[in-house]
Amino acid sequence: MKVVVVGGGVVGLSSALCVKERCPQAELTVVAAEFTPNTTGDGAAGIIQPQLWDVTQEELTWLQWTFDHLSRLYKTDFSSQIGLFCQSGYNVFDKEVPDPPWKDIVHGFRHLTEEEAKKFPGYSYGWFTTTLMLECRSYLPWLTQRLKEKGVKFEQRKIASLSEVCSDYDVVINCCGLSARTLLNDQGVKPGRGQIVRVHAPWIKHFLLTHNLSTTYYNSPYIIPGINVVAMGGLNQLGDWDEGWREEDEKKIWDGAVEMIPSLKGARVVGKWTGLRPVRERIRLERDTVNDTPVIHNYGHGGYGVTYHWGCALQAAILAAKAMDDIAAKTSSYRVPKSRY
Repeated sequence: MKVVVVGGGVVGLSSALCVKERCPQAELTVVAAEFTPNTTGDGAAGIIQPQLWDVTQEELTWLQWTFDHLSRLYKTDFSSQIGLFCQSGYNVFDKEVPDPPWKDIVHGFRHLTEEEAKKFPGYSYGWFTTTLMLECRSYLPWLTQRLKEKGVKFEQRKIASLSEVCSDYDVVINCCGLSARTLLNDQGVKPGRGQIVRVHAPWIKHFLLTHNLSTTYYNSPYIIPGINVVAMGGLNQLGDWDEGWREEDEKKIWDGAVEMIPSLKGARVVGKWTGLRPVRERIRLERDTVNDTPVIHNYGHGGYGVTYHWGCALQAAILAAKAMDDIAAKTSSYRVPKSRY
């Protein structure tokens, strides 16, 4: 049976791998306008942490599946090669807030002491946790290689509508991200523009996520150490399609980071990145039909694609396998039984 995955980011490639592992006989192709290193995920810091409180039970399940999967990979001898590591750090607020519903999924969740909270100017409350980190710049090439070893084909091309692929494949897995606005006319998907400055600052050992509850997530300073460099950000500009670099935004990022950790002032810049997160009120993960072809939608992860990727991929694979079973059952029911005479 012929299956296509539309989308070459972390959600698309992980969905392809889960489908191929669940249905190894499927003839699978990944079609995308861009592949690594030019996807949104390639620029992400890669912290495994979802929204603070607005998390559904279904999303908690996807988070748990992702965390469990990455925890198994973390115990391998190649974890660092795929950009996977463990890190502790802080979430800070300007007032007391409820605990997040995912506190028992990450490790070592606790509240900050008063003395700890005083380290962060303008913030008086917070949490300390240990979570997993996954850098897609290393992870996506590894996923790509695994898929190729399993015989999965790759096509780099831009499609104008899902109808283009529906006529050539039995099942479509739609992981198109922000392109859902044009491919599906889903106007609920919006760009969440982000800008990141990467610096050489090996003395920074813990992540720091500040939270301004009057704005959207990731719209106040954050500092996230990676394997080799530290990512500084703090922008989530909804509805902004500009992928160019803005000096005024860079200044805002620097000012916010240095206010939190003054030693960053002299850090050497080693990279800059701008990207558009595919923001949607809720992730769309469901079965649909386009031109009589089963379509499994898996998009709208916003800034949490890495956080939910494997759980959503597993769910998409379950839906895809059911669609293939339905096609097989329908095909067999149309067969004319051989005459016994």
